[in-house]
Amino acid sequence: MAPVKTLKYLAQEKTLESSFIRDVSERPKVAYNNFSNEIPIISLAGIDDVDGLRIETCNKIVEACENWGIFQIVDHGVDQKLISEMTRLAKGFFDLPPEEKLRFDLSGGKKGGFIVSSHLQGEPVRDWREMMIYFSYPIKQRDYSRWPNKPEGWKEVTEQYSEKLMSLSCKLLEVLSEAMGLEKEALTKACVDMDQKLVINNYPKCPQPDLTLGLKRHTDPGTITLLLQDQVGGLQATRDNGKTWITVKPIEGAFVVNIGDHGHYLSNGRFKNADHQAVVNSNYSRLSIATFQNPAPDATVYPLKIRDGEKSVMEEPITFAEMYRRKMSKDLEIARMKKLGKEEKELRNLEKAKLEPKPLNEILA
Repeated sequence: MAPVKTLKYLAQEKTLESSFIRDVSERPKVAYNNFSNEIPIISLAGIDDVDGLRIETCNKIVEACENWGIFQIVDHGVDQKLISEMTRLAKGFFDLPPEEKLRFDLSGGKKGGFIVSSHLQGEPVRDWREMMIYFSYPIKQRDYSRWPNKPEGWKEVTEQYSEKLMSLSCKLLEVLSEAMGLEKEALTKACVDMDQKLVINNYPKCPQPDLTLGLKRHTDPGTITLLLQDQVGGLQATRDNGKTWITVKPIEGAFVVNIGDHGHYLSNGRFKNADHQAVVNSNYSRLSIATFQNPAPDATVYPLKIRDGEKSVMEEPITFAEMYRRKMSKDLEIARMKKLGKEEKELRNLEKAKLEPKPLNEILA
């Protein structure tokens, strides 16, 4: 029986399978470990104080959201032991034999599970990553049959982790609500019944990392994302539409915070939706745990406040489900046009080759 082609298996090859090879324009420009200090690192130590320290901390968060839409937080109150346990279990899951992981195969419309790569149906190029996806909020909608049960202790640790990150996300949204001149709970209320999705990413060593991406360039669709990453490095951000990229420096126990499209629209574009990607390397596997805080599917997406002299960044209010559908459709159309452009170029080259006169010895051969 042929081995299951998880990335761990494909990583043993000397060359990259063609389905992972990206167009030259999309390939990495900066190395996974060429770290930058441009992304702000903010301590939340004084965020609950009523004195000047809270104001200073909040100002730093707001500035980071306006400039990048991405920043790192330390002194966030999530217990380091819990973070270590969550990381240990995540690594343990990806170390399981392929058949154990594939018991949670994400197919047939299942709500959560394991998947190799993650490209949308119809997208020609695949990402070099494996994922375990599951949904933790709303609590009443949890489907524990789609949560891993190995290594032991997964459910208990994840429940604690999910709760702490939900609380931390709401705290950050309070800061942004106040910055917009709204009541503290305004952004959280706009989510209606907040949805939380955990995505555990494994980026195995890659035979030809210069030709591919672990995760293609994108913005997150939701409100806010908290990412826990190991010390390898690979998360990259851009704020000039992909002309230049920086690699976010990993910090032990820190969370990288990304503003998503929903947060961007609610703020009428004031807070940037973080434009980012993940690169891979041939030396180390990399692990990250992304906690996506999204609005309910029927939540209304529209600016909560439009400042004097500004226009709305949206033509009309739509539901989050519709916003997400439009985003995915656009991504697929872009991928389709790229593929079409590539095929047309290849066809033109072929036609050109046919028209070019061949040497006599080739014709007579």
